[in-house]
Amino acid sequence: MIHLLRNILISCALAFGFWACSQDDDGPLDLTSSKVSYNGLGFFSKATLDSGSLIYLAGDTLQIYMDSIWTFSNCALQRIGMRTSINDTTLVLMPFFVLHVTDEDCAAPRFHPDTTLKFYMSESVLEGISSIQVRNDEDSLLDSILVRRGTMKWDTVSIYVDSLFDSVHSLPLRTKGSPSVLRVLDSITPRVFVWRTMKSICNLRIDNCDSLVSDTLFPSSWRLGDTTLVPVRLACADTDLVYCHSSRWENDSTNLGKLQERPDTIWHTSTYYMESISECGTLDNFSRSAFRVANDFVVTRQIFEPSKSEPSCGPSTTKDMYIFNIGTGSFVADTVDVDSLITIWKSAKVVKKK
Repeated sequence: MIHLLRNILISCALAFGFWACSQDDDGPLDLTSSKVSYNGLGFFSKATLDSGSLIYLAGDTLQIYMDSIWTFSNCALQRIGMRTSINDTTLVLMPFFVLHVTDEDCAAPRFHPDTTLKFYMSESVLEGISSIQVRNDEDSLLDSILVRRGTMKWDTVSIYVDSLFDSVHSLPLRTKGSPSVLRVLDSITPRVFVWRTMKSICNLRIDNCDSLVSDTLFPSSWRLGDTTLVPVRLACADTDLVYCHSSRWENDSTNLGKLQERPDTIWHTSTYYMESISECGTLDNFSRSAFRVANDFVVTRQIFEPSKSEPSCGPSTTKDMYIFNIGTGSFVADTVDVDSLITIWKSAKVVKKK
């Protein structure tokens, strides 16, 4: 239908364009001819339910924000309608735009390429419905939202993260109580650095020490896949006095020791925010501060508390625990991962509060 409408309008526009160009007088060209009238439907390609929220509470006002709408002209839109259907426990909404195209012109727009529809659906209408979808006239799924029954409330919590969370040897570790921060050791990757000693010569000695010892200056970072040259200098053995002026050491790259290996490991860790919630409850609009050890970790969230009429937990909620991966910024939904993390959380060492 859309392709037919487009073809008709394109054909009309071309025909009227040739007719207008054949006239000798100057002035605006007609968009349509008074002899042409069209009744049909417009279309849209973008839609968002309740500003992209995860949950819609039955009994509240539902909003559908639509964008990229085509209605031919400012005056063509006659009305906006809504088709509905039910697929198992999903309510499908399909807005449509009724058009009537004439040669009428409008000084001010009556409609824009984006709009927001607001409407109310009672809990009785949504009985047995667990989700809502919005589709366009081409049956493209544009957005979906869970239908839940209960209340939403905002709350802010502050959790002190002890400096022990920086030590991989203390993991798994969590803060006391709930909500809590949990850090776990996921895996260890072994690696080996290759290095050689390199003799350094002092060109400006500033202290006469009774005895000297070798001082190996290991670097703070290593080059994987390349040989690191590590300077070896002389230092006073039994005093803190400086043996050589710091700027007068010269490395002798011709005087190298044998190849040596330095074993090392990469510690892969993950950090989670975990909170005990009501059975079938969840958290929505989750925001957090930057995660730093020896600092407060602040979380602001909207908590959903289900009512007694809530029939099930739904496909995107856990039974009684909310888990958020702080590193990836994502909600943990996989049942196996959730069960494993809850087990670790229960057995992890608990760090004292500040």
